[in-house]
Amino acid sequence: MAFLTEVKEEIGDLKDELIELRRDFHMYPELGFQELRTSEKIVRYLKGLGLNVREHIAHTGVIAILEGSKEGKTVMLRSDMDALPIEEQNNVPYRSRNKGVMHACGHDGHMAMLLVAAKILSRHRQEIPGKIMFLFQPNEEVTGARQMIEEGALDDPHPDGAFAIHLWTPIEHGKMGISAGPVMAALDEFKVKINGKGGHTGAPHTAIDPVLTAADFIQSVQMIQTREIDALKPTLIMFGKVNAGTATNVIPEYVDLGGTIRYLYEGGSESLERPLVRFERILKKVCEAHQCKYELEFVPSNSTLINDGKMSNLVSNVAEEVVGGENITNYVCTAGEDFAEFAKIIPSCFYFIGARNSQKGIIYPHHHPLFDIDEDVLPIGVEMHIRTAMAFLNI
Repeated sequence: MAFLTEVKEEIGDLKDELIELRRDFHMYPELGFQELRTSEKIVRYLKGLGLNVREHIAHTGVIAILEGSKEGKTVMLRSDMDALPIEEQNNVPYRSRNKGVMHACGHDGHMAMLLVAAKILSRHRQEIPGKIMFLFQPNEEVTGARQMIEEGALDDPHPDGAFAIHLWTPIEHGKMGISAGPVMAALDEFKVKINGKGGHTGAPHTAIDPVLTAADFIQSVQMIQTREIDALKPTLIMFGKVNAGTATNVIPEYVDLGGTIRYLYEGGSESLERPLVRFERILKKVCEAHQCKYELEFVPSNSTLINDGKMSNLVSNVAEEVVGGENITNYVCTAGEDFAEFAKIIPSCFYFIGARNSQKGIIYPHHHPLFDIDEDVLPIGVEMHIRTAMAFLNI
């Protein structure tokens, strides 16, 4: 592993290319399973490195295999690819050129970091014992990982361990968040339709008001997370959509509700906490009290992301070399991440690299139209990919 002694310099020589890659991805963002230009660019780059590349896994997913100089284990390094349906408000030269679509979650940086890591590692394949899988996953915001797995992404070769990085603006640049155990929440979307009986707002006694029922339900269901489940087992029930009515003087026939249920414990919806069962119990009782009917659909998105203890220790040890032990913190959040589907199958560690820089005005949260990242942290991600892969293969 002689090349690791000079890896910072090698990354430094490629910093301009690293930033150029990130900005190009940022300018041309694509939604989940629609990452056609993104996928083509990744394939071109990886084939240019002489890697064995598989395309069109889960529509736009890409896998490249780097074979080292001798037999050994296989380690997977993963990047997500998709953008979000957000109109960017940043006034920067690399602003999104695709109207209504934006890389507002850092996936542009993830792809750039993994591509440059692949370039450097491919230059030193004679020093690599085993194989490195570079996996570029579509549609992380919904269920892309599960579909890649179903289409055989992990079959040949099957990774013995996996790592993934998320650039994270809640953490200041120069710092990293690494934890064992549950680190990101399971996520189920819900769709609810509350059916009443329409009528005139001047004669509400002749109707059955689904708006009042919906308001009661939205309030009542919050007791699950504050009164029914241990506060040390975080559960979040959030409503993101409420649609009803066509006129101010008409009681509508129905109300459509939509949102998410997130929970940060093993077993998810099948655990003893049973958040989905509790959700429907309250919906049923509230509707009965108001004489309404309901329709309910749960849309599973991802499981709780649980980091393997040994893999997390490996990442922490590597991070001490890269940023220093004083800059490493335990970090857990209730955002969702479908890398969880890989972590259920492979010993894994998913960790966070701080991308916030208050002095540069990079302070906005993920999924915000003014979201951006401090590009000076991109080399840290490249180095972490390289060092974690080599550390794992040499255990």
